[in-house]
Parts: sequence; C-alpha cells; structure tokens
Amino acid sequence: MLKVTGDILVNDKMQESYVYSLTEPVGKNFAIDFKPDLTPKQMLQMGVFGGRYMRDCKNEFPSDWFLNVRFHPQGVFGHSRDLNFFKVDASQPLSVWVKKGWINSEHDPRGWFQWYCRYYMGRRLTGEDDRQIKRWKAMNRHVAQVAKNCLPGDLTCRPRQRQALLHWAYDSRVF
Repeated sequence: MLKVTGDILVNDKMQESYVYSLTEPVGKNFAIDFKPDLTPKQMLQMGVFGGRYMRDCKNEFPSDWFLNVRFHPQGVFGHSRDLNFFKVDASQPLSVWVKKGWINSEHDPRGWFQWYCRYYMGRRLTGEDDRQIKRWKAMNRHVAQVAKNCLPGDLTCRPRQRQALLHWAYDSRVF
C-alpha cells in the first residue's frame, strides 16, 4: 500500500496498479441503512473464509487488523474450515461469485468483504456502495431464520448459517 494524498495504490495477486481514494474517516459516515455488527478487524480475528482470504492484502489495511489472525498456509491449495469461527465451510468458490455477477472485478475482485474493508477505511463508490449494501441487507433473512430456530446463545444451532452471517459482518452470537 502506498498513501499519496489520500489515495491508496494496490498491488497484490488480484489487482495491479489499482488506485482508490479515501474520502471519509475510518469507520465513520456509513450509509444510514448500513449498520454492520462487526468491523473487518473483528471478523478477521474471529475467523472467516477458512483463513485464505486477504493473505496478500496485509499492506493495504492497518496492521492491527491482522494481529492474532490465523491464515491457511501459503502455497497450500484450498482453505481450512477449522480456522472459521464456527468450524464449518460457509463459502462458495470465487468462480461461483463471478458467474452470478456478485463481483465487481474492476474495484473489488475478491467480493463483498473486500468492498467492506475499503468502505470501512473510507472509500466511497457511487452505485457500487448501494449495490453492496443491498446485498448485505438481503442477509437479514438468515438472521431471522437463526433467531426463529435457535435458542439464544446456542452457537451449535445452524453453524453454517451463522458462519455465513459472520462473513457478512452480522454477529449471530447476540441473537
């Protein structure tokens, strides 16, 4: 990462010479209808995406986001479900995300969580922010299913659904 007058230059495995601007304070001034339960740092430290996601992006974000984060070994194919908070797989391959049109390959080729990290840091993208927030809000149906079918505090109930919610910054430990 290189900061140049509010701009971030990204060079990682999935983006080369991508530049974006930070226009809002870190963690502030979110859209009024976007209220995630967890910060990107909290998500990473709890355990998301089998420890595979963003291993090569550490220079783009604050180093404290990666303290106590366990990553799947570099050079080893796949991911480690045991690194997820709920110890289950809850992701589809990136190829599925691309096929379904969920990826904005120009700005966030890794998907929603990459968008959220950059949004949290202060980047704003007209149109794309609305699209991603709409996708985040659609996860409310899973919140309702966990709340309806699980006893409060029973983290063994619907672990795959809970892990998926965690991937979207919802904290199912509280409902």
